[in-house]
Amino acid sequence: MRNLDFQKLVPAYVQGFESYQPSKPDPELMKAYGVDHLHRLNNNENALGPPPEVSTIVEKFPVKNVPVYPSGDCFYLRQKLAAFYGKTPDRFLIGNGSCEVISSVIKAFCEEGDNIITADRTFAVYEWVAEFSGFEARLIPLKNNRFDHRAMLDAMDENTKILFVCNPNNPTGTYWDTETMEAFLDEVDNRAIVVIDEAYFEYVEKEDYPDGMTLMERYPNVIVFRTFSKMYALAALRIGYLCGTADIVELVSRAHIVYSVNTLAQEAAVAALSNDGTFIRETLDMVGEAKKLLCGLFEERKLEYVCNEGNYLMVKVPLPDTLMYRMLMRKGIMVRTMTTFRFPNWIRVSLVQRPVMEAFCKAFVEVLDNR
Repeated sequence: MRNLDFQKLVPAYVQGFESYQPSKPDPELMKAYGVDHLHRLNNNENALGPPPEVSTIVEKFPVKNVPVYPSGDCFYLRQKLAAFYGKTPDRFLIGNGSCEVISSVIKAFCEEGDNIITADRTFAVYEWVAEFSGFEARLIPLKNNRFDHRAMLDAMDENTKILFVCNPNNPTGTYWDTETMEAFLDEVDNRAIVVIDEAYFEYVEKEDYPDGMTLMERYPNVIVFRTFSKMYALAALRIGYLCGTADIVELVSRAHIVYSVNTLAQEAAVAALSNDGTFIRETLDMVGEAKKLLCGLFEERKLEYVCNEGNYLMVKVPLPDTLMYRMLMRKGIMVRTMTTFRFPNWIRVSLVQRPVMEAFCKAFVEVLDNR
């Protein structure tokens, strides 16, 4: 029997792609670093947990539903989203987290020789999915920690199919205001699809922040991404969605996997949208208090930091970010190293309840003073 020839079977763009390595489960990390607790400040999770309406759904989820396939097109959730946003159900497509809808959009619109355009320091999945699918990802440097709309427009050519704009941007928290976004969309002039990723839109209270759900009524090439993982704290259930024109959603659905969103996730998302807004207000208050505490510490220590919108901030540390990560882990604090985001020697910190933020500050100061 001949040898299995991966060089022949595997496309070059897959062979050259470096796979993402997730961290080990928390209990294994706690063993490795010799700690009896672990404060997760690495993934921008909402530490308040889901809204109470969701807790009820999870606690009472019937065992009899486990062997039954979920709704393949998330029927009731699309109905709920339609009522929530004042649109029709056929304008929503639900995915197993935002990562799946990113993949579906790229598969639906890109073919050999095409490219997508995004920033060089933003949510990396746009770039990853394009490249391991064999498409070019054109990465435009941030300008003052913001997406550079002019440079993105200049990078377009006849093979540009999608422009991804993370608004507000993860990890810098910067955003395009309404005027900038509209000017950008006017110049794109329907030559390509524009994805506005609003994963953190619930965290923005600024009056000049544009609402993609409104913009798409004037710009038919706009697709908006939103998620239940961040504000609504359903990260473990993996559920995100996109909204666009009915024609666009129908096209993307052709490249989308059905039955990928489980029943519990669908029901929990419906329940999350039933909250009266109290949960969001409580979360925003928690994040605001955490920002004041950490920014005050960084200013006192004369450290460069970036704190804008979202439930996270970044700080530049006077040692390698991977070393800072390990030293904080030994104190039960887990942060995100930012070298992979192309911010070497920076860490990103999720903003949670004050007692945990105080524990972070204490550990952070101890590491800096004893390094």
